Amino acid sequence: MHESVLEVSNLYKQFNTFVAVDKISFSIGRGEVVGLLGPNGAGKTTTIQILMGITTPTSGAIHYFGREFEKHRQYCLQRINFTSAFNSLQGRITPYENLKVFAGLYDVKNEDEKINLLTDRLEIKPFMNIPYNRLSSGQKTRVNLAKSLLNDPALVLMDEPTASLDPDIADKLLTFIEELRQKQQLSILYTSHDMKEVTRICDRVIFLDLGKIVAEDTPLGLTKRIKTARLTLTFDGVKAPVATYLAEKNIAHSFPRRQVVSIDIKEDLIPKVIFGLSNRNVWLTDIDIRKPNLEDVFLDIARGGKDELDKN
Repeated sequence: MHESVLEVSNLYKQFNTFVAVDKISFSIGRGEVVGLLGPNGAGKTTTIQILMGITTPTSGAIHYFGREFEKHRQYCLQRINFTSAFNSLQGRITPYENLKVFAGLYDVKNEDEKINLLTDRLEIKPFMNIPYNRLSSGQKTRVNLAKSLLNDPALVLMDEPTASLDPDIADKLLTFIEELRQKQQLSILYTSHDMKEVTRICDRVIFLDLGKIVAEDTPLGLTKRIKTARLTLTFDGVKAPVATYLAEKNIAHSFPRRQVVSIDIKEDLIPKVIFGLSNRNVWLTDIDIRKPNLEDVFLDIARGGKDELDKN
């Protein structure tokens, strides 16, 4: 059992008649990376703002490190931090000056040494003396991440931290996050619309929709709830016998290209379809099976399929 760094109990936030967060509860253990996902308007941003103390909840409780956030705000805020690809620091001063300011606010010891270590690791040292507002989006994102790690936090709230990064830099950043988690037992609440990176680094995933938690499990556990796979068959010859066989078996299908058929089907039925077509003298030249992934889960929830997902 992980030592808990964050416990959220029945968190509720209402703006006039609109309920943004609807009595959600979850926890994050020490060294655990938890994804907080959901479509736009699901309540992710409001939840993070409440966890940072920017927004006051209507009701519910938040405990960091066993202490009630409302009563021990300074203690808690000194031990957590936040980064976002969409957040901005002071634009008229340099990244170095920004980091110096935050190092002072967090009372960071050996601040220059810490800044040098982070800027080296994040490959941002070459533009540390350029005004922040002249940096590219990707450069600002990495400066923001450096800021969030200055105080050696026990928990970092990361909102789309790779959104403006090219694939190479994004991969390096994720590797760095994995190292911090391994070496320092850093805990992370992670939001992203990139399901591949969520699958890569998250131990658990929480899906929000309309302010409620609609699914929570490991990435693998969530994908297993979707029972169908995408079977794509390339065949030689005309499509008539393929269409006839699939129609007879009442199997939904489409022909995205000539001599290619796409079928969404339960995994245990795939061999039966392949052998059935072969018995109809259909020559299959290529077979591709794509199993469900976290993106399929996201789309299912975003399109209102969460009830069906829960049944599985």
